[in-house]
Amino acid sequence: MNVTQNVEQAAKIFPEKAAIIFEGRNISYGELNSQATRLASTMTKQGVGKGDRVALYLPNVPEFIICYIATLKIGAVAVSVNPMLKSGELKYILNDSGSILLCTVDELLPNVKKDDYPDLKHVLVCEGDAQGNPTINEWIQDGSESMASSDPDRDEVAVILYTSGTTGFPKGAMLTHGNVVSNSFSAAHHAGFTADDRMALFLPIFHVFGQNFIMNGTFNTCSTLVLFRRFVPDAVLQSIAKNRVTMFFAVPTIFINLLNMDLSDYDISSIRYDFSAAATLPQEIFLRWKERFGRQIHEGYGLTESSPFACYNHNYHHKFGSIGTPVENVEIKIKDEFDDDVPPGQWGEICIKGPGVMKGYWNRPDESERTLRNGWLHSGDIGKKDEDGYVFIVDRVKDMINAAGFKIWPAEVEQYLYRHPAIKELAVYGIPHPEKGEAVCASIVLKDDKKATPEEIIAYCRENMAAYKVPSRVLIIDELPKSATGKILKRELRAESKPIA
Repeated sequence: MNVTQNVEQAAKIFPEKAAIIFEGRNISYGELNSQATRLASTMTKQGVGKGDRVALYLPNVPEFIICYIATLKIGAVAVSVNPMLKSGELKYILNDSGSILLCTVDELLPNVKKDDYPDLKHVLVCEGDAQGNPTINEWIQDGSESMASSDPDRDEVAVILYTSGTTGFPKGAMLTHGNVVSNSFSAAHHAGFTADDRMALFLPIFHVFGQNFIMNGTFNTCSTLVLFRRFVPDAVLQSIAKNRVTMFFAVPTIFINLLNMDLSDYDISSIRYDFSAAATLPQEIFLRWKERFGRQIHEGYGLTESSPFACYNHNYHHKFGSIGTPVENVEIKIKDEFDDDVPPGQWGEICIKGPGVMKGYWNRPDESERTLRNGWLHSGDIGKKDEDGYVFIVDRVKDMINAAGFKIWPAEVEQYLYRHPAIKELAVYGIPHPEKGEAVCASIVLKDDKKATPEEIIAYCRENMAAYKVPSRVLIIDELPKSATGKILKRELRAESKPIA
Protein backbone atom coordinates (compact mmCIF):
# COMPACT_ATOMS: atom_id res chain seq x y z
CA MET A 1 0.00 0.00 0.00
CA ASN A 2 1.35 3.41 -1.01
CA VAL A 3 -0.38 6.80 -0.75
CA THR A 4 0.80 7.54 -4.31
CA GLN A 5 -1.24 4.68 -5.80
CA ASN A 6 -4.16 7.03 -6.50
CA VAL A 7 -2.06 9.37 -8.67
CA GLU A 8 -0.48 6.40 -10.47
CA GLN A 9 -3.90 4.92 -11.19
CA ALA A 10 -5.26 8.25 -12.42
CA ALA A 11 -2.23 8.65 -14.72
CA LYS A 12 -3.16 5.37 -16.39
CA ILE A 13 -6.90 6.01 -16.71
CA PHE A 14 -7.00 9.81 -17.22
CA PRO A 15 -3.48 10.78 -18.38
CA GLU A 16 -4.64 14.03 -20.03
CA LYS A 17 -7.01 15.12 -17.29
CA ALA A 18 -6.01 18.14 -15.18
CA ALA A 19 -4.78 17.06 -11.77
CA ILE A 20 -3.77 20.61 -10.75
CA ILE A 21 -4.77 24.05 -12.00
CA PHE A 22 -2.45 26.75 -10.68
CA GLU A 23 -1.89 30.33 -11.82
CA GLY A 24 -2.62 29.59 -15.46
CA ARG A 25 -0.85 26.21 -15.47
CA ASN A 26 -2.66 22.94 -16.08
CA ILE A 27 -0.75 19.88 -14.87
CA SER A 28 -2.27 16.64 -16.09
CA TYR A 29 -2.26 13.40 -14.10
CA GLY A 30 0.14 11.91 -16.61
CA GLU A 31 2.53 14.86 -16.23
CA LEU A 32 2.23 14.89 -12.44
CA ASN A 33 3.06 11.21 -12.13
CA SER A 34 5.90 11.44 -14.66
CA GLN A 35 7.57 14.38 -12.91
CA ALA A 36 7.20 12.79 -9.48
CA THR A 37 8.64 9.48 -10.73
CA ARG A 38 11.64 11.19 -12.33
CA LEU A 39 12.24 13.22 -9.18
CA ALA A 40 12.00 10.07 -7.06
CA SER A 41 14.57 8.41 -9.30
CA THR A 42 17.07 11.24 -8.79
CA MET A 43 16.36 11.34 -5.06
CA THR A 44 17.39 7.68 -4.94
CA LYS A 45 20.60 8.42 -6.86
CA GLN A 46 21.34 11.22 -4.40
CA GLY A 47 21.15 8.81 -1.46
CA VAL A 48 17.57 9.27 -0.25
CA GLY A 49 16.12 5.89 0.66
CA LYS A 50 13.33 4.12 2.43
CA GLY A 51 12.57 5.62 5.82
CA ASP A 52 14.69 8.75 5.27
CA ARG A 53 13.00 12.03 6.09
CA VAL A 54 12.46 14.67 3.42
CA ALA A 55 11.41 18.12 4.67
CA LEU A 56 8.92 20.06 2.54
CA TYR A 57 9.45 23.70 3.51
CA LEU A 58 7.22 25.00 0.75
CA PRO A 59 4.21 27.25 0.17
CA ASN A 60 1.14 26.11 -1.79
CA VAL A 61 2.79 25.48 -5.16
CA PRO A 62 2.55 22.40 -7.42
CA GLU A 63 6.14 21.56 -6.55
CA PHE A 64 5.03 20.76 -3.00
CA ILE A 65 2.79 18.04 -4.41
CA ILE A 66 5.46 16.73 -6.80
CA CYS A 67 8.03 16.50 -3.97
CA TYR A 68 5.45 14.89 -1.66
CA ILE A 69 4.55 12.19 -4.19
CA ALA A 70 8.20 11.56 -5.12
CA THR A 71 9.15 11.15 -1.47
CA LEU A 72 6.42 8.58 -0.82
CA LYS A 73 7.16 6.72 -4.05
CA ILE A 74 10.58 5.68 -2.70
CA GLY A 75 9.27 4.86 0.75
CA ALA A 76 10.83 7.92 2.36
CA VAL A 77 8.93 10.05 4.89
CA ALA A 78 7.55 13.48 3.98
CA VAL A 79 8.00 16.03 6.78
CA SER A 80 5.63 18.96 6.24
CA VAL A 81 7.03 22.27 7.50
CA ASN A 82 5.04 25.48 7.89
CA PRO A 83 6.61 28.00 5.46
CA MET A 84 5.90 30.76 7.97
CA LEU A 85 8.51 29.33 10.35
CA LYS A 86 11.77 31.22 10.81
CA SER A 87 15.32 29.87 11.09
CA GLY A 88 15.23 28.86 14.78
CA GLU A 89 11.89 27.05 14.40
CA LEU A 90 13.07 25.38 11.19
CA LYS A 91 16.27 24.23 12.92
CA TYR A 92 14.26 22.47 15.61
CA ILE A 93 12.09 20.53 13.14
CA LEU A 94 14.91 19.56 10.77
CA ASN A 95 17.07 18.29 13.62
CA ASP A 96 14.22 16.62 15.48
CA SER A 97 13.15 14.76 12.33
CA GLY A 98 16.70 14.12 11.11
CA SER A 99 15.74 15.22 7.60
CA ILE A 100 18.44 14.59 4.96
CA LEU A 101 16.80 16.54 2.11
CA LEU A 102 15.10 19.94 2.31
CA CYS A 103 12.82 21.12 -0.51
CA THR A 104 12.13 24.87 -0.47
CA VAL A 105 11.87 28.08 -2.53
CA ASP A 106 14.25 30.98 -2.95
CA GLU A 107 12.35 33.41 -0.71
CA LEU A 108 12.74 31.00 2.21
CA LEU A 109 16.46 30.30 1.70
CA PRO A 110 17.53 33.09 4.11
CA ASN A 111 16.00 30.97 6.90
CA VAL A 112 18.04 27.92 5.88
CA LYS A 113 21.31 27.74 7.86
CA LYS A 114 22.99 24.57 6.55
CA ASP A 115 25.58 24.42 9.32
CA ASP A 116 22.77 24.08 11.87
CA TYR A 117 21.55 20.74 10.51
CA PRO A 118 24.09 17.91 10.90
CA ASP A 119 21.91 15.33 9.10
CA LEU A 120 21.00 17.48 6.08
CA LYS A 121 22.71 16.45 2.83
CA HIS A 122 20.82 18.38 0.14
CA VAL A 123 18.78 21.56 -0.33
CA LEU A 124 16.55 21.41 -3.41
CA VAL A 125 15.12 24.72 -4.68
CA CYS A 126 11.69 24.41 -6.27
CA GLU A 127 11.04 28.01 -7.31
CA GLY A 128 13.15 31.12 -7.96
CA ASP A 129 16.91 31.71 -7.72
CA ALA A 130 18.61 28.50 -6.61
CA GLN A 131 21.65 30.38 -5.22
CA GLY A 132 24.02 27.54 -6.08
CA ASN A 133 21.72 24.72 -4.97
CA PRO A 134 20.24 22.11 -7.32
CA THR A 135 16.78 22.85 -8.70
CA ILE A 136 13.79 20.59 -8.93
CA ASN A 137 13.77 20.89 -12.71
CA GLU A 138 17.37 19.66 -12.87
CA TRP A 139 16.59 16.65 -10.70
CA ILE A 140 13.45 15.85 -12.71
CA GLN A 141 15.41 16.01 -15.98
CA ASP A 142 18.11 13.74 -14.56
CA GLY A 143 15.62 11.11 -13.45
CA SER A 144 14.09 8.06 -15.08
CA GLU A 145 10.42 7.18 -15.56
CA SER A 146 11.16 3.48 -15.28
CA MET A 147 11.54 3.54 -11.51
CA ALA A 148 8.90 1.44 -9.75
CA SER A 149 7.24 2.78 -6.62
CA SER A 150 7.93 1.08 -3.31
CA ASP A 151 5.29 -1.12 -1.73
CA PRO A 152 5.44 -0.33 1.98
CA ASP A 153 3.44 -2.09 4.63
CA ARG A 154 0.31 -0.17 5.62
CA ASP A 155 1.85 0.46 9.08
CA GLU A 156 5.01 2.10 7.74
CA VAL A 157 5.28 5.85 8.29
CA ALA A 158 4.41 8.00 5.27
CA VAL A 159 4.43 11.52 6.72
CA ILE A 160 5.35 13.41 9.86
CA LEU A 161 3.17 16.41 10.61
CA TYR A 162 4.28 18.66 13.43
CA THR A 163 1.74 19.93 15.91
CA SER A 164 2.05 22.05 19.03
CA GLY A 165 3.38 20.28 22.10
CA THR A 166 2.50 20.65 25.78
CA THR A 167 6.16 21.42 26.52
CA GLY A 168 6.21 24.30 24.06
CA PHE A 169 8.11 22.30 21.43
CA PRO A 170 6.30 20.90 18.37
CA LYS A 171 5.87 17.15 18.22
CA GLY A 172 5.73 15.12 15.03
CA ALA A 173 2.63 12.99 14.49
CA MET A 174 3.58 9.89 12.49
CA LEU A 175 0.89 9.02 9.95
CA THR A 176 1.26 5.72 8.13
CA HIS A 177 0.38 4.84 4.55
CA GLY A 178 -2.65 3.01 5.93
CA ASN A 179 -3.69 6.08 7.93
CA VAL A 180 -3.56 8.40 4.93
CA VAL A 181 -5.09 6.04 2.38
CA SER A 182 -8.05 5.16 4.62
CA ASN A 183 -8.61 8.76 5.66
CA SER A 184 -8.53 10.24 2.17
CA PHE A 185 -10.97 7.55 1.03
CA SER A 186 -13.29 8.43 3.92
CA ALA A 187 -13.12 12.13 3.01
CA ALA A 188 -14.03 11.41 -0.60
CA HIS A 189 -16.76 8.95 0.35
CA HIS A 190 -18.54 11.00 2.99
CA ALA A 191 -18.25 14.38 1.23
CA GLY A 192 -19.28 12.83 -2.09
CA PHE A 193 -16.25 13.66 -4.27
CA THR A 194 -16.64 12.68 -7.92
CA ALA A 195 -14.23 12.60 -10.86
CA ASP A 196 -16.02 15.64 -12.30
CA ASP A 197 -15.42 17.83 -9.25
CA ARG A 198 -12.98 20.69 -8.97
CA MET A 199 -11.78 21.47 -5.47
CA ALA A 200 -10.56 24.83 -4.21
CA LEU A 201 -7.37 24.38 -2.19
CA PHE A 202 -6.17 27.62 -0.63
CA LEU A 203 -5.72 26.17 2.85
CA PRO A 204 -2.05 25.30 3.48
CA ILE A 205 -0.95 21.92 2.13
CA PHE A 206 1.51 21.48 4.97
CA HIS A 207 -1.53 21.18 7.28
CA VAL A 208 -3.35 17.86 7.62
CA PHE A 209 -6.72 19.29 6.48
CA GLY A 210 -5.37 20.60 3.19
CA GLN A 211 -3.00 17.69 2.66
CA ASN A 212 -5.18 14.67 3.38
CA PHE A 213 -8.81 15.69 3.28
CA ILE A 214 -8.57 17.96 0.23
CA MET A 215 -5.43 17.03 -1.74
CA ASN A 216 -5.33 13.26 -1.19
CA GLY A 217 -9.13 13.07 -1.16
CA THR A 218 -9.11 14.72 -4.59
CA PHE A 219 -6.54 12.30 -5.97
CA ASN A 220 -8.55 9.41 -4.55
CA THR A 221 -11.37 10.21 -6.99
CA CYS A 222 -9.26 11.53 -9.91
CA SER A 223 -10.78 14.96 -9.39
CA THR A 224 -9.03 18.29 -10.07
CA LEU A 225 -7.32 20.58 -7.56
CA VAL A 226 -7.62 24.30 -8.17
CA LEU A 227 -4.60 25.40 -6.15
CA PHE A 228 -3.90 28.81 -4.61
CA ARG A 229 -0.86 30.09 -2.72
CA ARG A 230 -3.17 31.45 -0.03
CA PHE A 231 -6.68 32.78 0.48
CA VAL A 232 -6.95 36.13 -1.32
CA PRO A 233 -10.71 36.69 -1.66
CA ASP A 234 -10.74 38.47 -5.01
CA ALA A 235 -8.35 35.98 -6.67
CA VAL A 236 -10.15 32.95 -5.25
CA LEU A 237 -13.61 34.22 -6.19
CA GLN A 238 -12.54 35.06 -9.75
CA SER A 239 -10.95 31.62 -10.13
CA ILE A 240 -14.09 29.91 -8.89
CA ALA A 241 -15.95 31.44 -11.82
CA LYS A 242 -13.19 30.87 -14.38
CA ASN A 243 -12.38 27.28 -13.41
CA ARG A 244 -15.91 26.28 -12.36
CA VAL A 245 -14.96 25.15 -8.89
CA THR A 246 -17.59 22.82 -7.43
CA MET A 247 -16.42 22.15 -3.86
CA PHE A 248 -15.36 24.83 -1.37
CA PHE A 249 -13.34 23.98 1.75
CA ALA A 250 -12.57 26.58 4.38
CA VAL A 251 -12.30 27.35 8.08
CA PRO A 252 -14.87 29.40 10.02
CA THR A 253 -12.95 32.68 9.78
CA ILE A 254 -13.08 32.51 5.97
CA PHE A 255 -16.83 31.88 5.93
CA ILE A 256 -17.22 34.86 8.28
CA ASN A 257 -15.07 36.99 5.97
CA LEU A 258 -17.16 36.09 2.92
CA LEU A 259 -20.44 36.79 4.74
CA ASN A 260 -19.18 40.30 5.37
CA MET A 261 -18.36 40.89 1.68
CA ASP A 262 -20.48 42.09 -1.24
CA LEU A 263 -20.28 39.12 -3.62
CA SER A 264 -22.64 40.49 -6.27
CA ASP A 265 -19.80 40.93 -8.78
CA TYR A 266 -18.71 37.27 -8.55
CA ASP A 267 -20.21 34.19 -10.16
CA ILE A 268 -19.97 31.37 -7.63
CA SER A 269 -22.93 29.42 -8.99
CA SER A 270 -20.73 26.43 -9.85
CA ILE A 271 -20.21 25.58 -6.16
CA ARG A 272 -22.42 22.72 -5.00
CA TYR A 273 -20.83 21.90 -1.63
CA ASP A 274 -19.35 23.84 1.30
CA PHE A 275 -17.30 22.30 4.09
CA SER A 276 -15.82 23.72 7.29
CA ALA A 277 -13.30 22.20 9.71
CA ALA A 278 -10.22 22.99 11.84
CA ALA A 279 -12.27 25.04 14.34
CA THR A 280 -15.82 25.17 15.68
CA LEU A 281 -18.26 26.84 13.29
CA PRO A 282 -20.53 29.30 15.17
CA GLN A 283 -24.17 28.36 14.71
CA GLU A 284 -25.04 31.93 13.77
CA ILE A 285 -22.60 31.75 10.84
CA PHE A 286 -24.14 28.46 9.69
CA LEU A 287 -27.61 30.01 9.67
CA ARG A 288 -26.53 33.20 7.87
CA TRP A 289 -24.71 31.20 5.18
CA LYS A 290 -27.66 28.91 4.55
CA GLU A 291 -30.06 31.85 4.35
CA ARG A 292 -27.84 33.75 1.92
CA PHE A 293 -26.65 30.96 -0.39
CA GLY A 294 -29.25 28.22 0.10
CA ARG A 295 -26.57 25.66 1.02
CA GLN A 296 -25.70 24.32 4.43
CA ILE A 297 -22.07 24.23 5.49
CA HIS A 298 -21.13 20.62 6.12
CA GLU A 299 -18.88 20.13 9.11
CA GLY A 300 -16.14 17.70 9.94
CA TYR A 301 -14.08 17.04 13.00
CA GLY A 302 -10.67 15.59 13.57
CA LEU A 303 -7.11 16.42 14.44
CA THR A 304 -3.64 15.88 13.04
CA GLU A 305 -3.29 12.71 15.11
CA SER A 306 -6.38 11.19 13.43
CA SER A 307 -5.24 11.99 9.87
CA PRO A 308 -7.61 14.12 10.42
CA PHE A 309 -11.15 13.03 9.49
CA ALA A 310 -13.02 11.38 12.37
CA CYS A 311 -16.56 12.80 12.44
CA TYR A 312 -18.99 14.15 9.81
CA ASN A 313 -22.32 16.02 9.86
CA HIS A 314 -23.71 14.22 7.81
CA ASN A 315 -24.52 11.74 5.01
CA TYR A 316 -28.23 11.39 5.72
CA HIS A 317 -29.41 13.67 8.47
CA HIS A 318 -27.79 16.94 9.47
CA LYS A 319 -28.15 17.83 13.14
CA PHE A 320 -27.75 21.50 13.90
CA GLY A 321 -24.89 22.37 16.24
CA SER A 322 -23.32 18.91 16.06
CA ILE A 323 -20.11 17.74 14.41
CA GLY A 324 -22.01 14.62 13.39
CA THR A 325 -21.26 10.95 13.86
CA PRO A 326 -18.03 8.97 13.43
CA VAL A 327 -16.94 8.32 9.84
CA GLU A 328 -16.75 4.77 8.54
CA ASN A 329 -14.64 2.34 10.59
CA VAL A 330 -14.10 4.96 13.32
CA GLU A 331 -15.35 4.80 16.90
CA ILE A 332 -15.77 7.82 19.16
CA LYS A 333 -16.37 7.59 22.88
CA ILE A 334 -16.71 10.27 25.53
CA LYS A 335 -14.58 9.48 28.57
CA ASP A 336 -14.13 11.00 32.00
CA GLU A 337 -10.84 11.77 33.78
CA PHE A 338 -10.58 8.10 34.85
CA ASP A 339 -10.94 6.91 31.22
CA ASP A 340 -14.40 5.51 31.90
CA ASP A 341 -17.17 5.96 29.33
CA VAL A 342 -19.79 8.56 30.25
CA PRO A 343 -23.52 8.25 29.40
CA PRO A 344 -25.22 10.22 26.61
CA GLY A 345 -25.64 13.89 27.41
CA GLN A 346 -22.68 14.07 29.78
CA TRP A 347 -19.55 16.06 28.97
CA GLY A 348 -16.15 14.39 28.75
CA GLU A 349 -13.06 14.04 26.57
CA ILE A 350 -13.56 13.00 22.95
CA CYS A 351 -11.57 9.81 22.32
CA ILE A 352 -11.07 8.19 18.92
CA LYS A 353 -10.24 4.71 17.63
CA GLY A 354 -9.91 3.72 13.97
CA PRO A 355 -7.67 3.32 10.92
CA GLY A 356 -6.79 7.03 10.81
CA VAL A 357 -5.25 7.17 14.29
CA MET A 358 -1.53 7.93 14.14
CA LYS A 359 1.25 5.50 14.91
CA GLY A 360 2.56 7.85 17.60
CA TYR A 361 4.77 10.91 18.04
CA TRP A 362 8.21 10.86 16.46
CA ASN A 363 10.85 10.10 19.12
CA ARG A 364 8.37 10.75 21.96
CA PRO A 365 7.34 7.39 23.43
CA ASP A 366 6.07 8.86 26.71
CA GLU A 367 3.78 11.41 25.01
CA SER A 368 2.67 8.73 22.54
CA GLU A 369 1.69 6.41 25.37
CA ARG A 370 -0.22 9.18 27.19
CA THR A 371 -2.12 10.28 24.10
CA LEU A 372 -2.88 6.75 22.86
CA ARG A 373 -3.50 5.15 26.25
CA ASN A 374 -5.77 2.13 26.47
CA GLY A 375 -5.96 1.97 22.68
CA TRP A 376 -7.78 5.29 22.29
CA LEU A 377 -6.56 8.61 20.90
CA HIS A 378 -7.28 11.21 23.57
CA SER A 379 -8.09 14.38 21.66
CA GLY A 380 -7.96 16.99 24.41
CA ASP A 381 -11.36 18.22 23.18
CA ILE A 382 -14.42 18.29 25.42
CA GLY A 383 -17.72 17.07 24.00
CA LYS A 384 -20.77 14.91 24.51
CA LYS A 385 -22.94 12.44 22.60
CA ASP A 386 -26.69 12.55 22.37
CA GLU A 387 -29.01 9.54 22.34
CA ASP A 388 -28.65 9.25 18.53
CA GLY A 389 -24.85 9.07 18.68
CA TYR A 390 -24.28 12.60 17.38
CA VAL A 391 -21.23 14.31 18.86
CA PHE A 392 -21.29 17.87 20.14
CA ILE A 393 -18.02 19.63 20.82
CA VAL A 394 -17.71 22.42 23.34
CA ASP A 395 -14.03 23.41 23.43
CA ARG A 396 -10.41 22.48 24.00
CA VAL A 397 -9.55 21.40 27.54
CA LYS A 398 -6.76 23.97 27.66
CA ASP A 399 -9.17 26.79 26.68
CA MET A 400 -11.61 26.18 29.53
CA ILE A 401 -11.91 29.17 31.87
CA ASN A 402 -12.16 28.47 35.60
CA ALA A 403 -13.69 31.53 37.25
CA ALA A 404 -14.20 31.06 41.00
CA GLY A 405 -14.92 27.37 40.44
CA PHE A 406 -17.30 27.88 37.51
CA LYS A 407 -16.25 26.08 34.33
CA ILE A 408 -16.81 28.34 31.33
CA TRP A 409 -16.34 27.15 27.76
CA PRO A 410 -15.31 30.03 25.45
CA ALA A 411 -17.19 28.55 22.49
CA GLU A 412 -20.47 28.80 24.38
CA VAL A 413 -19.95 32.52 25.08
CA GLU A 414 -18.85 33.07 21.47
CA GLN A 415 -22.07 31.51 20.16
CA TYR A 416 -24.12 34.18 21.95
CA LEU A 417 -21.85 37.04 20.96
CA TYR A 418 -22.03 36.16 17.25
CA ARG A 419 -25.72 37.04 17.39
CA HIS A 420 -24.86 40.67 18.13
CA PRO A 421 -25.49 42.68 14.94
CA ALA A 422 -22.29 44.76 15.23
CA ILE A 423 -19.82 41.89 15.69
CA LYS A 424 -17.82 40.59 12.73
CA GLU A 425 -15.58 38.09 14.52
CA LEU A 426 -14.30 37.51 18.03
CA ALA A 427 -12.40 35.34 20.47
CA VAL A 428 -13.19 34.58 24.10
CA TYR A 429 -10.43 33.47 26.47
CA GLY A 430 -9.40 33.52 30.11
CA ILE A 431 -7.15 36.09 31.79
CA PRO A 432 -5.74 36.08 35.34
CA HIS A 433 -7.95 37.48 38.11
CA PRO A 434 -6.71 38.06 41.68
CA GLU A 435 -9.81 36.65 43.37
CA LYS A 436 -11.53 34.38 40.84
CA GLY A 437 -8.35 32.83 39.42
CA GLU A 438 -9.54 33.57 35.91
CA ALA A 439 -11.97 35.98 34.28
CA VAL A 440 -13.65 36.00 30.88
CA CYS A 441 -12.19 38.34 28.26
CA ALA A 442 -13.52 38.93 24.72
CA SER A 443 -11.51 40.47 21.88
CA ILE A 444 -13.91 41.70 19.22
CA VAL A 445 -13.66 42.97 15.64
CA LEU A 446 -16.66 45.06 14.60
CA LYS A 447 -18.27 45.17 11.18
CA ASP A 448 -17.06 48.09 9.07
CA ASP A 449 -20.41 49.88 9.15
CA LYS A 450 -21.26 49.17 12.80
CA LYS A 451 -20.38 50.67 16.16
CA ALA A 452 -20.54 49.31 19.68
CA THR A 453 -18.77 50.05 22.93
CA PRO A 454 -17.38 47.47 25.38
CA GLU A 455 -20.01 48.57 27.87
CA GLU A 456 -22.83 47.95 25.39
CA ILE A 457 -21.51 44.47 24.60
CA ILE A 458 -21.16 43.55 28.27
CA ALA A 459 -24.74 44.75 28.85
CA TYR A 460 -25.87 42.57 25.92
CA CYS A 461 -24.16 39.57 27.52
CA ARG A 462 -25.83 40.21 30.87
CA GLU A 463 -29.21 39.99 29.14
CA ASN A 464 -28.40 36.73 27.36
CA MET A 465 -26.28 34.54 29.62
CA ALA A 466 -25.58 33.57 33.21
CA ALA A 467 -23.72 36.21 35.20
CA TYR A 468 -20.57 34.08 35.67
CA LYS A 469 -20.17 33.76 31.88
CA VAL A 470 -20.35 37.50 31.18
CA PRO A 471 -16.99 38.95 30.06
CA SER A 472 -15.24 41.03 32.70
CA ARG A 473 -13.33 42.75 29.92
CA VAL A 474 -14.20 43.48 26.27
CA LEU A 475 -11.55 44.74 23.89
CA ILE A 476 -12.48 46.27 20.52
CA ILE A 477 -9.58 45.56 18.14
CA ASP A 478 -8.90 45.91 14.41
CA GLU A 479 -7.78 42.35 13.70
CA LEU A 480 -7.47 38.97 15.43
CA PRO A 481 -4.18 37.06 15.22
CA LYS A 482 -4.52 33.91 13.10
CA SER A 483 -2.49 30.87 12.12
CA ALA A 484 -1.72 29.85 8.56
CA THR A 485 -4.90 27.76 8.55
CA GLY A 486 -7.05 30.66 9.74
CA LYS A 487 -7.42 29.54 13.35
CA ILE A 488 -7.64 32.38 15.85
CA LEU A 489 -4.55 32.32 18.06
CA LYS A 490 -5.95 32.73 21.55
CA ARG A 491 -2.54 32.14 23.11
CA GLU A 492 -1.31 35.39 21.55
CA LEU A 493 -4.34 37.25 22.86
CA ARG A 494 -3.74 35.85 26.34
CA ALA A 495 -0.07 36.81 26.20
CA GLU A 496 -0.94 40.41 25.25
CA SER A 497 -3.70 40.83 27.85
CA LYS A 498 -2.99 42.46 31.19
CA PRO A 499 -4.31 40.65 34.27
CA ILE A 500 -7.31 42.17 35.98
CA ALA A 501 -6.04 44.13 39.00
